Amino acid sequence: MSLTPALRDATFRWIADDPSAADREELQGVLARAMGGDAAALEDLQDRMAGPLTFGTAGLRGPVRAGTNGMNVATVVRTTAGLASWLGTSGLVFVGRDARHGSEEFATAAAEVMAAAGFDVRVLPGPLPTPVLAFLVRNHGAVAGIQITASHNPPADNGYKLYLSGGSQIVPPSDGEIEKAIEAVPAAVSVPRASSYSTVSDAEIDAYLERVASLPSGQARTLKIALTPMHGVGGAFAVEALRRAGFTDVHVVRSQAVPDPDFPTVVFPNPEEPGASDELLSLAASVNADLAIALDPDADRCALGVRDGETWRMLRGDETGVLLGSLVLSTTESADPLVATTIVSSSLLKSIAAAHGARYAETLTGFKWLARAGEGLVFAYEEALGNCVDPAHVADKDGISAAVVAADLAAGLKASGRTLLDALDQLALDHGLHLTDQISLRYTDLSLIGATMARLRATPPADFASEDLLPGADVLRWTADGVRVIVRPSGTEPKLKAYLEVVEPVTDGLESARAAGKARLAELRERVTELVS
Repeated sequence: MSLTPALRDATFRWIADDPSAADREELQGVLARAMGGDAAALEDLQDRMAGPLTFGTAGLRGPVRAGTNGMNVATVVRTTAGLASWLGTSGLVFVGRDARHGSEEFATAAAEVMAAAGFDVRVLPGPLPTPVLAFLVRNHGAVAGIQITASHNPPADNGYKLYLSGGSQIVPPSDGEIEKAIEAVPAAVSVPRASSYSTVSDAEIDAYLERVASLPSGQARTLKIALTPMHGVGGAFAVEALRRAGFTDVHVVRSQAVPDPDFPTVVFPNPEEPGASDELLSLAASVNADLAIALDPDADRCALGVRDGETWRMLRGDETGVLLGSLVLSTTESADPLVATTIVSSSLLKSIAAAHGARYAETLTGFKWLARAGEGLVFAYEEALGNCVDPAHVADKDGISAAVVAADLAAGLKASGRTLLDALDQLALDHGLHLTDQISLRYTDLSLIGATMARLRATPPADFASEDLLPGADVLRWTADGVRVIVRPSGTEPKLKAYLEVVEPVTDGLESARAAGKARLAELRERVTELVS
């Protein structure tokens, strides 16, 4: 395989149009090696120039590198110019960032492009949690908010997350319209940029912290907490939020406390990944904590860890979601509250909502849909550790506020001699035992994902009732007595996912139900693995 004239010419054009000297030099080096016959360099170049990053789920995400198919200054400049053109009017725009490689430079580029386009641009004063930006957009009536972050992606990645008026993530058709506007933008080197932007004040950041500190509904504050920001930007911020809320006995995992874009102690900086929270649980055990809290790197997700017998374990996203949802429903002052979760999450929240006389909604996966579930929304969660406990002020998942509310719940339970696991047991007694699991298959050949979905759609298992949930979304649901399976491609990773749920009635005691439920879930996992593999 040799370098084609088309690829060579496209690379030369990108280099000529790139405003970053460092990126031009980087891509020139790859091109020179490819032209010299280096097969690895040619493969690298083909990938870098395979096409633009897709402006889809909340924005862009990809590896930090020069070329069309990477997160770099040129990509950020053209994306922001397209956004400015699509907005078509002046207004307030906030720009924030995390601490990943390239984040500061990318945030500056985005701010400069929006400022040159005539917008009132305010840049957050350093790397801060994504929910802070979502809060500012909603509470200041901004027309848009740009957060440079790749959330819990591997260290090589970065991203461009977009919020529109109201502080929610973008949804179709806006994403497609913005992508078309980006396509019409001229070369990045010719896009105007200006430094006429301002910095968000400490008082504006403080308003978020004060709001979060006001969320606890209980009076108990005696609680020992172990916490990790997982090398991200949420550590000191979460500690301060907890302190303002009255929780001062907080122990942070020292090796993960300071933002580090290389994430040296974890393979994947995602609390969902096996082993990612090992250092947190070790700290929790050593200090005899009452609660462990893991934030993902941009602090929009929150995972909880608990002592379970002689060991510690992380709660599943569904367990955390129903605990927080039950608390919010027990304390809300809304006359007609609505709670929401996604089609792949546990169905337990529906039963809890009914017991509280509250409305319940299910949406497609992602907070861009959950935040728009309906009027009167007081709580929303997704099983992937996303919780929205204060949608009136942050219309997105928020790990900081979820951590504070979780501490409120745990402290109240501790004061009465109970734990989070006791609260989960009570929910099982009241509503049946709901057990969930997930199968995640990673693919290198992306065509196999579509082929597998087509096969499952054409020949569904005979012993399940099968239905296509919104065919355009490519989601299948299989159900049987007390069993539910959702199968869908991942929206952000090269994976096919199956979400399993077994509901076991508690008729002969909780331990008997748990044993029966675990056996059914294991059998279901084996069966579904065979079907989707």
